[in-house]
Amino acid sequence: MATEDLADVLSEFARTMVTDFPIQGILDHLVQRIVEIMPVTGAGVTLISPGLNPRYCSASNDAALRFEKLQTDLGEGPCLAAYHAGEAISVPDLRSEERFPRFSPQALAAGMGAVFRFPLNHGDLRLGALDLYRDAPGPLSTDSMRSAQTLADVAAAYLINAQARSDLQDSSDQSRDAALHDPLTGLANRVLMLERLEHALLRRRRSEKTCAVFFVDLDRFKQVNDTYGHRMGDELLVAVAERLTGVLRPGDSLARLSGDEFVILCEDLDHPSQADTIAVRIGAEMGTPFALSRAEVSIAASIGIALTGGGNESPEDLVHGADLAMYRSKRHKRGIRHDLDVRDPHLAEHQAGLARSLRGALGRGEMRLEYEPIVDAVDGCLTGVEALLGWTHAGGAPVPPSVLMAFSEQPGHILETGRYVLEQVWQDRERWQRHRAENIAVSVNVSAYQFMAAGFADSVAAMLDRSSADPGLLTLEVSESYLDRDRDRDRVLIVLDELKELGVKLALDDFGAGHSSLSHLATIPIDEIKIDRSFIVDLGADPSSQVVVTAILQLAHGLGMTVVSEGVETAGQRRELIRLGCDFCQGSYFAQPMPASALDALIRKQAGESTPHLPSRTRVAKRGPAATDPSRSKQGDDSAAGPERPGLRT
Repeated sequence: MATEDLADVLSEFARTMVTDFPIQGILDHLVQRIVEIMPVTGAGVTLISPGLNPRYCSASNDAALRFEKLQTDLGEGPCLAAYHAGEAISVPDLRSEERFPRFSPQALAAGMGAVFRFPLNHGDLRLGALDLYRDAPGPLSTDSMRSAQTLADVAAAYLINAQARSDLQDSSDQSRDAALHDPLTGLANRVLMLERLEHALLRRRRSEKTCAVFFVDLDRFKQVNDTYGHRMGDELLVAVAERLTGVLRPGDSLARLSGDEFVILCEDLDHPSQADTIAVRIGAEMGTPFALSRAEVSIAASIGIALTGGGNESPEDLVHGADLAMYRSKRHKRGIRHDLDVRDPHLAEHQAGLARSLRGALGRGEMRLEYEPIVDAVDGCLTGVEALLGWTHAGGAPVPPSVLMAFSEQPGHILETGRYVLEQVWQDRERWQRHRAENIAVSVNVSAYQFMAAGFADSVAAMLDRSSADPGLLTLEVSESYLDRDRDRDRVLIVLDELKELGVKLALDDFGAGHSSLSHLATIPIDEIKIDRSFIVDLGADPSSQVVVTAILQLAHGLGMTVVSEGVETAGQRRELIRLGCDFCQGSYFAQPMPASALDALIRKQAGESTPHLPSRTRVAKRGPAATDPSRSKQGDDSAAGPERPGLRT
């Protein structure tokens, strides 16, 4: 064999060593080129692994293929001998070969005259053999034998390199699969769900059909962990994943985000109302008890829905919207809630327009703050106000607070809006101080996204540093639902501690509407509890409401916290709250929310007194032991509370 021919083959091999060219294709090309440049009529490669049968890998023609398979079938032949010996074996005349009594006669009958075997070795690693065949007896020259062994060594190196690439690819595939799937349930995780949502939104723009994202949160899941242990909790999560998978249509996607939170993507809905049908089916499935290894467990699910509408949604917006809708359903004890009601196409377009208009609404002066007074429950003394954000759209119509909340809680708006509210409230507070309202405190709701944003406590600190007002007159209200998510609880506690160090007060809003109340109340640095209005509306008429309010008051007072009751609308509700020992109240019975100018006027009008009183100046005796005595007469309550009258309106 000419030296230049060998060089050409080696060069061709070298060019493919670092490519992803298929190994089968490379070896097929190799045996063909060997036949072209060497005095042989056939060539083949057989791979052998310890303890396994030889396996054919490549052959230059049908005859070579028969010879390769013959040795594999018989378990005998020069190939196996070369592999085990680790050195070349030359059989220039098969007629006189006696080492392979079964192979030699059959090979001769098949047309083989001579065979030459070269081991595929890589150091101590043995991979198989390169086989060269001739149909007539005759030796190979020393140069040809040397060149054949060189080709065998190069082939072995290529096989090792290809195997390493394959192992690396397998490892990469496994790593990517692990990075995109939940290890417990095998479902897609957040990253993969967002990818699928991105593709779904692209398809939706072409089909113009509706996509629905369902955020499913298991109610009472923490109780399962606390009662039976986390192993049973994991078993329940796997069972939930299996049951949800059975509910889905072909083509729907299911993901587990973390903890007990699942997200479902349903594409190609002909009408948004189909989402309600799917949600009802999901809720029904979750309502059926789960038979686990140690117990039968009953749970329920809160479901939030976000639907594509205006065409500008991002995957993150849809998941976030469904998440918010789910928490509103949990807060209001309703199983299914929509992020935005887009079942009416005209309403959907209107709301999409509002979402676009919200960008820049602050700069256009369309946002306004109103203040709802907070009073001493007994004598109506004005002790503070809660800031409420309103928006009058450019068209002139006020936007309902629930709609504004849904829009403003989107990540693109809430940080800007939150900063505006805090800064404006604190400026108003400084102005009231100049009007002899030194002790009027201000409360501001903080959204979950704002609260969890990096640097929130630092931004509050910077605002306080620019003012001489007492930080203790600022109360930041956080929702009880923040504590429902195990994954966020450590971060929540850190931020709460940072805010407490600034001297501000902290209130837990909508208390009783979530599921984490009692278990975490003693471990968080909260100064004030705000009882959710859903427990106040039936107070005095529904005994269960009285039981709940009494328990909250006793628990909070036992922990050194004050209590504010929201949504007080009647004198009867106020009387009950006084009797039970509530500290403060707010609601339409005392006053409707009012703009800062009206509150300014109220403060100036009653500047002759130390502080204003609502709804009238009627004073009552401060609460004492009799205030919490259930035997106290209703007539005594009536005289204490004063006549029932409409709340102050401005």
